[in-house]
Amino acid sequence: MVMGEQTLETQVAIIGAGPGGYAAAFRAADLGLEVTLISAEESLGGVCLLRGCIPVKVFTEIAELVYDARQAKRWGIDFGEPELDAESIWKHKDQVVSRLTKGLKTLADKRGVQVIHGRAVFEGPQQLRLQDAEVDHVAFEHAIVATGSLPNPLLGKSFKDHDLILNTGQALGQAKIPERLLIAGAGHSGVEFAMIYANLGSKVTLAEVKEEVLPGVDRELVKPLERRLQRLCENVYLNTTIEAVQEDDGQVKVTLQGDSVEEDEQVYDRVLVAIGRTPNAEQIGLEEADIEVDEQGFIVVDDEMRTSNQRVFAIGDVLGEPMYAHKALHQGKVAAEVISGEPAAYDVRCVPAVVYATPQLAWCGLMEREAKEQGRKIEVARFPWRASGRALTQGVRRGLTKLVVDADSGRLLGMGIVGTGAEDLIAEGALAIEMGALAEDVALTMHPHPTLSETEQESAEAFLGMPTHILSK
Repeated sequence: MVMGEQTLETQVAIIGAGPGGYAAAFRAADLGLEVTLISAEESLGGVCLLRGCIPVKVFTEIAELVYDARQAKRWGIDFGEPELDAESIWKHKDQVVSRLTKGLKTLADKRGVQVIHGRAVFEGPQQLRLQDAEVDHVAFEHAIVATGSLPNPLLGKSFKDHDLILNTGQALGQAKIPERLLIAGAGHSGVEFAMIYANLGSKVTLAEVKEEVLPGVDRELVKPLERRLQRLCENVYLNTTIEAVQEDDGQVKVTLQGDSVEEDEQVYDRVLVAIGRTPNAEQIGLEEADIEVDEQGFIVVDDEMRTSNQRVFAIGDVLGEPMYAHKALHQGKVAAEVISGEPAAYDVRCVPAVVYATPQLAWCGLMEREAKEQGRKIEVARFPWRASGRALTQGVRRGLTKLVVDADSGRLLGMGIVGTGAEDLIAEGALAIEMGALAEDVALTMHPHPTLSETEQESAEAFLGMPTHILSK
């Protein structure tokens, strides 16, 4: 060791302070362990809080307010065309983020979690070297890798080399609503940003290399959302590739290739890249700690979140899909409990997913197409929201609640919802699946009236052949 360099010793070193990292730190501290949380950012929260999940939801809420104000004319209320103040909108976003980061700092302080700001790299099986930090080394008994993921670049071009070609994190750092915007990728993030910017006034073109919006998601659920996208966006190009991009005089010239593309070369004010993410694990010295990765670069763990180095654990995006904050948070708690000697394991039947669009789309468990591909004997029950009194009072007519049920046992295998409030409604489906509940259990659970949650009960009743507000088959 170099003379004069400082080494901090700790029981648990956690690399990364996103939802998984801080959840692990807080749980480990609550269990009486000495915890050091290493954050490459100036504030806690990671990409999710600082540039991802939370900021995006702020803009989603604003975009939905704009949409609702315009739709209110149908109910006899005319607010006029909404006037947008971009500077105030971005200021509101910053205030939300600031409040949450301050809250995390307070929680860390009160729990006795030592927070170090800097970049950590393994230099041995039980030691880290820190860069740009107040200490030089951290020696640990156990470590948790929670370094998250990085956005995939477009055509291999680094985001650092461009001002107008942005990833989703960079987009919300600019207090400007572009007049013409191209979004590359129609997955979760691409769809959410398309809805946001289209409602805020941008002329949005959405380009997806595959043949469908939200590839892999149940098409019956996606259909209402796809209709809305077609109305809001200037263009929705499927089976389309981006062949070239070039910044020129404050604009981006883009060469597109696809059957529905009328002009191969188009000009935009901004290009937003949402084509997936890759594990942020390549530059943290995994080989020095004898940590195994798979062919895609994701860290390999067992159900206790333990890597090939028995003293090092890994959680969240560095493990692969699905890359959701709630999955990382859950895994962080598991890792902390295992380190403390608690009987814990990552053993879940479903990971709920939400697309924060208008309408919202959420699902959990086994979906119809997956079940059929697996050769499962299933029955599918549906309740259309046009038969829901609460949905109609909200002006929602195209919503749908859908259940996938094991045909023999009646056990609930999956749930999908498209419509207002799907983000909250899906939790009941996740709980039912985790508990091994039957469709009958959902049907016989009294739901308040009139609510959207009734659509889950009535879907289950449809499976049993006893629905109230639709005809039984």
